[in-house]
Amino acid sequence: MAGLLTYATGGIGLFIIGASETLISTSQTLNQISNQTSLSPQPNTTTQTTLKNTKSFFKSLIYTIITLLSILFILNSFISLTDAVKSHDQTGVALQLEVVSISVVFLLFSVLGLLTNYGKVYVPVKMMDVLCLFGFVEEFYMFYIQRKDKDGIENRYYDLLLVPILVCIVSTLLELGREKGSGGSSSYSRLGRGVGLVLQGMWFVQMGVSFYSSGITDGCFMKEKSRGNFTIRCKGHPEFHRARAIATLQFNCHLALLVCFVCGVYSLVSRKYGVSNESLMYKPLGDERQQHLDQGRFTLDSDEEEDGYSVGNVAVEKGVGGASEMVVVNGYGSHH
Repeated sequence: MAGLLTYATGGIGLFIIGASETLISTSQTLNQISNQTSLSPQPNTTTQTTLKNTKSFFKSLIYTIITLLSILFILNSFISLTDAVKSHDQTGVALQLEVVSISVVFLLFSVLGLLTNYGKVYVPVKMMDVLCLFGFVEEFYMFYIQRKDKDGIENRYYDLLLVPILVCIVSTLLELGREKGSGGSSSYSRLGRGVGLVLQGMWFVQMGVSFYSSGITDGCFMKEKSRGNFTIRCKGHPEFHRARAIATLQFNCHLALLVCFVCGVYSLVSRKYGVSNESLMYKPLGDERQQHLDQGRFTLDSDEEEDGYSVGNVAVEKGVGGASEMVVVNGYGSHH
């Protein structure tokens, strides 16, 4: 039961962090939309102040939750480390040391973020992004190499967990590579990182339910060497393949649920605040070619004030005394 509580606490914390990160990323976009749709050429000072305070609040919330989660993971790792030493489990000791190192990196990131947000110290944004990137890369590496038992079902869950972690890594790299003052790309990268964190949180909760509750696949059981070192074994190959398929199905369900949630929130926000001008700049496929064809067509001109008119590819010019001269486009002509 303690394992389920650990996974659930971490998953809920990651979900809140990801949701807050997503709200911060959309605040700047909503501000731009409000300025575009406003009749006044000058931005609303009250709106600017409200958005700034909201952004500062969510930043403080994110850093506070990261601090609490990091401390809890460090304490839990020390408890598991003590149990692994008593059980003479060297693999369990190594695993808990990896968890402690990752937690320390995120703890340093959150403490520096809190101090910067409250104006106590100034840490460059690039340095904060580097710390965040280092933590995600270390987390990715830990779950990538964590194959204590090749027949363990938990390996499938860890492999699927690499997907949202990779999304966070790519989004943080985009955040590092953005130019100063490019607010649009920054909001998109932070949005991607927020969605990745939300999916991580959902999957952590699912792993806790699948490992430590009655939700474990039929025909499979947990075998623990120490408190933090376990494996999920199955009775035979049919149960093994069924458990892996169920894990994939669970991940697909979480991914579909996340997509539906994001689309629903986007629809509500677009209905309330409208959409940006970039979203309205739509051109149908083949529009440029259609314009080119329209320009290449000949028209029938019948302007009496001019000295001539054209029919198809034949030009007719008026002459003296009512006579007309017909000139063909290909260079040959006839005079009347």
